[in-house]
Amino acid sequence: MARHIVAAPTPDILHQLTSRITTPGTWLKLCAPAEAVVPHLPPSWRIQEPEFMMTTTRLPRTARPSAPAGYTAAVTTRAGVTVARLLTSAGEVAARGQFAPAGRTAVVDQVETATRHRRRGLGTVIMRTLASAAASAGARQGILVATADGRALYETLGWTLHTPMTAVVLTGP
Repeated sequence: MARHIVAAPTPDILHQLTSRITTPGTWLKLCAPAEAVVPHLPPSWRIQEPEFMMTTTRLPRTARPSAPAGYTAAVTTRAGVTVARLLTSAGEVAARGQFAPAGRTAVVDQVETATRHRRRGLGTVIMRTLASAAASAGARQGILVATADGRALYETLGWTLHTPMTAVVLTGP
């Protein structure tokens, strides 16, 4: 599976990409609202739920937050990617997220909380853990792509909307 991020998706760029990409399961992440790009996509591209590119310039170098009662925090770094997880006493992943540095920017990705562990503040703990680790590693700003639910969380943590995103996936030839 490949993902391509297109910062300024013009009709010409969309035509070039969609005529050259032939592998089903390939994603385009387009920095534009759906109404600006949908008219320029062939029918074989399926539109996903709206997403939002968000940024922050507040990555405070603070102590890592404690795991809530009943959970254990695990933070690992491998090949430059830092992963934060909150585990149950049975070892189940209740929440997770990761970041990779790009210069002084932390690119946050794959933040999620398991369905039965939602509404317990675990996403906030993961995000604060990632922010602390990123700041300690020298990052001064962060960027991520959020779902609508994620956007609400990130806004409470001081992240701001940079641009709406439209994600599309090639479903067939």
